[in-house]
Parts: sequence; C-alpha cells; structure tokens
Amino acid sequence: MSSIEKILGAGGELERVIPHFRVRQQQLDMASAVEKTLEDASVLVCEAGTGTGKTFAYLVPVLLSGLKVIISTGTRTLQDQLFNRDLPRIREYLGTGLRASLLKGRANYLCTHRMDAAHFDRRSQAPTTADHLTTVREWAHKTRFGDIAELGMIPEDALVWPLVTSTVENCLGQDCPDYGQCFLVEARRRAQEADLVVINHHLLCADFALKQGGFGELLPAADAYIIDEAHQLPEVANQFFGINVSGRQLQELARDVQTVYRQLKLKQQQIEAQALALDKSTRDFRLLFGLDEGRGPWEELAAKPTLLHALTNIRSTLDELVAVLTVRQGSDEALDACLTRAQGLQQQLMQIVDQHNGEETIRWYETTRLGFRLCQTPLDIADAFQQQMRSHAKAWVFTSATLAVGDSFAHFCAQLGLSEVTTACWDSPFDYQSQALWYVPEDLPEPNAPNFTAQLISQVIPLLHASHGRAFLLFTSYRALHEARQLLTDAIDFPLYVQGDLPKNELLEQFRAHGNAVLLGTSSFWEGVDVQGEALSLVVIDKLPFASPGDPVLQARLDAIKKRGLNPFMQYQVPQAVIAFKQGAGRLIRGEADSGVLVTGDLRLLQKPYGKVFIKAMPPFKRTRKQEDVLAFFAHLETARSQSVALEPSQ
Repeated sequence: MSSIEKILGAGGELERVIPHFRVRQQQLDMASAVEKTLEDASVLVCEAGTGTGKTFAYLVPVLLSGLKVIISTGTRTLQDQLFNRDLPRIREYLGTGLRASLLKGRANYLCTHRMDAAHFDRRSQAPTTADHLTTVREWAHKTRFGDIAELGMIPEDALVWPLVTSTVENCLGQDCPDYGQCFLVEARRRAQEADLVVINHHLLCADFALKQGGFGELLPAADAYIIDEAHQLPEVANQFFGINVSGRQLQELARDVQTVYRQLKLKQQQIEAQALALDKSTRDFRLLFGLDEGRGPWEELAAKPTLLHALTNIRSTLDELVAVLTVRQGSDEALDACLTRAQGLQQQLMQIVDQHNGEETIRWYETTRLGFRLCQTPLDIADAFQQQMRSHAKAWVFTSATLAVGDSFAHFCAQLGLSEVTTACWDSPFDYQSQALWYVPEDLPEPNAPNFTAQLISQVIPLLHASHGRAFLLFTSYRALHEARQLLTDAIDFPLYVQGDLPKNELLEQFRAHGNAVLLGTSSFWEGVDVQGEALSLVVIDKLPFASPGDPVLQARLDAIKKRGLNPFMQYQVPQAVIAFKQGAGRLIRGEADSGVLVTGDLRLLQKPYGKVFIKAMPPFKRTRKQEDVLAFFAHLETARSQSVALEPSQ
C-alpha cells in the first residue's frame, strides 16, 4: 500500500480513528494525483464533485510531502474553516509536527496605533460606533492574534473597522510607534517560519500585483501552491492586475489628514480645509450619478461634461492637498504617510484619466450605494499571471467542484494562461438519481417577459408548501429578488429571509435554526453556502446566470474574442454561466443523507442549442417537467422522514 492508501484507503488510519469516515475512490485518486504533482513539480487542474472530500485529498499529500506549501481559498470564511477545523483534524490523526500558519490581508488585523487615535475621528462619536470601539479596546488586551474575525458580534460592515484596521495606504510601516507589537507583522513572521500557510485569493493576487510592480512581497517563498475554489481566481486576479481609485480611498485619506491635524493640534488651518475640500469634491462627484448603481464604460462618463468637471475638481483638490502637505514634509511621520498616499492617488488618477494604454486595457467606472470606483483593467491577465506563477513556485494544484464545462477545462485554463497542465475530473459519490429531482416547469414565459418572475413564483408556491419551506430561491438580479419578496410575503407562512436584511452568516444561522425557512438571495448565495440536512430541500434558480451584456469589462473582452474570429458567446459567456449555474445547483445536495428538488425556470435550457451544454455539465439528477412528480417526491420524502423518526430509539 502507498502512504496515501494507508491513510485514506480501506483499513487506513482515518477509517480507524474518524467516526463515520467513508473510503471514497475519488478521494484516493485525487490525493494520488496531488502527490504526483508535488513530486514532479508540475501543474494539476482538477474538478472534484461535492462529497469527494477534496480538502483531505490535498491536505494528506501536502502533509506527507515535506515541502513548504501555501494553500489559497476563495474566501476568509473558507480560510478560517480550513485552518481551524479541517487542518487540526488531519494533523491530529496523522500525528504530524508540521507548523501551520493562517495569514490574511492587513485589513483583517487590529491596528493598535489607529485604535488609539480613533477618538480623534468624528465618526467614532456615533453611538453604535462608540460602543463597538469600546468592545474592540477591551478585546485588544486579550487577543493573541489580533484577527478581527474573533469579534463575531460586530458586523463585518460596521463603521468601526476602518478606524481600527489599516490599509496599504495608511499603514506607517516601520515608522509606526506600535510596530514592535504589530499583529500583522507577527502574522507574517509566523508565515515565514511555517511549513504550511493558509491564505485567500485576494492576498495571493495582492502579492502577485505587488511583485509585478517591483514593490516587494507579502507571502513567503514556497515550493508549491494549492488553489482551492479555483473557479473564483480569474475574477479576483482581474481586480488586482489593474489600477483603480475609489471614493472610499479619497475620503479615508481626507479623514485621516483631519485626524492627524487634530492629534498634532496643528495651526495650519489650510491642511484641514483642503482635506474637507477633497472630501466634498468626492461626495459631489458621486451625487451626480444619482441613485443608480452599476458599471459603465469610460466613454459614458466622458460624454457628460458635468461629470468631467466634477472629476477635474477632485484632481485639483487632491493636487492642492499634496501641495499643503508637502510644505510640512518631514515634520511628522503620520503626516508624511498621508502625503505619500495622496501622491499615490494623484499618480493613479493621472494614469487612468490621461495615460490610458489603448487596446491593452479597459477603462470603466462603477457606482455603489455610497461610493464609486474609477478603473483601468487589463484586457487579458494570462501573460501577467503566468509570469507570477513561474516566479512563485514549481508545483501548482488548481481545484474546485466547478472548473470544467462538460469534460473540458479549456475556458478556465485560457483565463490564467495555463498550457502544460494535467487535468482530471472526479464525479461526486452522491446518488443523485435517488437523492434529487430536477424540475423545469412547463408553463412559464420567456425569461425576459415582464411577468416572468410572477409566473415563476406562482409555480413555486405549491412546492414551498410541499417542502414545508426549507428552500433557497436564487435570483440573477436584485429586481427579481425584491419582486419575489413582495409576492411571497402574504402567500406563505414560513419564515422569509432576504439577502441584505441581515449579515450573510446571521441569515444562514437563522435559516438553519428555523428548519422550515425560505431564503431569497442573489450571486453571493450561489456559492460558498453549505446547509446540510432537512433545513434545505428545495433550490429554485430563476434564470441561467449570464453576466450582464452591459458590463463594460465583459463587453470589451467579448469584442476582443470576436476580433480573433471566435464566437464570444460560446467561447466565453456560456462557459462562465455554466460554472455559475453548477455552483448554484450545488447548494442542494451537500451530504449523503440530503434529498431535494432543483427548480430551474429558464426554458432556454430546453429550447436553445446551448442549453445542452448546461445539462451535460450537471450531475445526473432525475428530471421531470411535471409538478405532480415534484409533489410526489416531497410526499415520499416526508413519509421517509416520519418513518426514520419513528424508528429512532427513545431517549
């Protein structure tokens, strides 16, 4: 037996020590492929279906390899889960003395210097923020790692966080008086000394972008990288291999200048006045967009003189802030740090507005509820990504439950420029034929019809009653989500949760706790959400998740594909939508004991030739177009659950 089989195989170490551990051939095969990749210093791109056990499949060979390995996950939540739950279990059972470290981006660590200065910021006077600040200060005396995830009682979007954490722009680095006790510096030191480091894709790409610009590095050198949830990586990488200036950056600069001004009790009133002017010009620019949120091409912005004038005003107030800060240069480290930030934003704005790189990049803007971003994004990141891959490590494993389109990894590999790779696909061990039913209703209008959402909800309401709630309704737009909310509010008696009403984790906790709730969500609930057991028995997907054709970045990429003589719809849009669709459908069956129904309201699945691509990419669900089959499935499921409860021994 190989070392892998002795641990993961029949009669192996994990089967002996982990209750209910089940030997899976897919897991064994993946672990062997990862082991070979590490030994050969090669590249593996692989899909492992839900239930394969891919985390243990890469952790076991990593722990046996003796190499320094960095594992990158899609989100901070998955990062914490891997480091705090999965990794300790496998290390305990294998008895390895391997040193592991968790490393996040700087905004995840308490900055004691900024915390001590927070009371100089007027935002700290708001009652809720003041209460949160008190909580943070009490925790600061107890925490060992300074990871703000430890303060789960404070929402992720709380206004206190910018006051007590640092950014690349406002960090004082070695000039900081608290540098010797810096939680971020200590986390990076532990990462340098560790054999295994767990990071996330944002930190990985931030490190890539930093090295590309010749500004050092964030991550330690490693022999191998494991990229989990790899389907998210191209989108994250696109955010970092470009330039952007946000309203938040400008306003944070203005506020920090005011904070330092009050701290130092400076007499140069023009410093505070110029910071206030920058803040006002930034807010005025955002107000000109109205209430609209979304993305647009740069040409759209440039065609409006009022916007161009307001942008010029931002640049002039920023230029004047640089000028007044330059006069005080060398008098105070914190003020000098603000000057450096202002000069950096000045340079980036100039590059975006005045030095556009033609066909190689895309200029666009984005508005959010309170802010905006001005962006310059590379048309293609493949070459830049390959350059960084080669400089980081020899062995790479890219894995996810959704990487392939059909049997092909071509779309994923093309986005990152991966060429000489080994590919593999392991299907889920779940029995989808008996565990799940895929239902496409017969009498629905076209997905672009004005009454589509209303008709879909009318078809879904009987199913919600049959499933006793226990449902996710996933939408491709906020408009459809809000319409569905209105339609369901008086139509069902089950608890109704809607994305945005509460923080995501709290929504999920309450959904699980009720056991018969209905949750409405958009893109962020299509993946990374794990609800096992009876609490989730019905997943409804309103439409095929094609990206908005009005997105300027997407449109530029489609135009470039067309210029190469290819079909952008089939080469790019369909593969992207297929991967997103697989993610959404993957919320339904998360464990061997799960059962449920997937409903898809988009008839293009059956009417358009490309619908076959979606169907082929999906697990082998049993399929139907008849509502009575769905009702019978739930009736059978309810009977089976009742019998299971009746057979349980009394306590």
